[in-house]
Amino acid sequence: MEYLDRNCLTHAAGEVFRNQQPYPWLMMRKTLTDGGFNRLCENMPQVSLFHRDIGVKRAFGQAPHDRFTLHYSQGLALPGPWSDFISELQGETYQAFLHRMLGPTPFLLTFEWHYAWHGCSVSPHCDAARKIATHLFYFNEGEWQAEWGGQTLIMDDERRFGTHSAPTFDELREVAASDPSANNSLLFQRTAHSWHGVRPLNCPPGAMRRVFKVTVNTSNLQVWWRRVRGKDPDGFPMRRTV
Repeated sequence: MEYLDRNCLTHAAGEVFRNQQPYPWLMMRKTLTDGGFNRLCENMPQVSLFHRDIGVKRAFGQAPHDRFTLHYSQGLALPGPWSDFISELQGETYQAFLHRMLGPTPFLLTFEWHYAWHGCSVSPHCDAARKIATHLFYFNEGEWQAEWGGQTLIMDDERRFGTHSAPTFDELREVAASDPSANNSLLFQRTAHSWHGVRPLNCPPGAMRRVFKVTVNTSNLQVWWRRVRGKDPDGFPMRRTV
């Protein structure tokens, strides 16, 4: 079974992506095949595997990003469909898509799941300089309601804030909002002004915003040094130990 919808990747316009303002971003619909998406939804990793992040201090005075987090590394026991999907993301089709959108620069991919509950938010931030881009795959199934929130906001600081700062949502201009409904995805490129975030969720108890994140990392000195120490670009051990 193929998980990525080749037609969706082929028709994603690199020129449109690169010309977006205030930084490159692209909302993609039906990113996965129907069958592939359904299999992944039916086999989402269990919350028991995740780390519960609450009140974790962030740099520059930014508010914490409360959520359940599961970082992928070799040896992680995953349902078969997710192992197959990650293998496909490391394959030629997806790699060619990323190079077409982002250019020929070599990169390293890391993977992570985020589940978030009522009241959780992602404070406005720009990603670390080692990150070239992020691709968010939304796994919020049909019951997800628009009024519950969960949109990833593309925001413009109009060059008023440095990357190492903590503006609020009200201090940034909202340019666009992703649709976090089932089988949509959002690709955006990291720049010194690529502000993005998620306002506090308004979903009912028991509902969770579910996202799978692909991070496209450059091979800079920080990444090289982490690799020497047996860590991936995000700073996690490259292989899990039992």
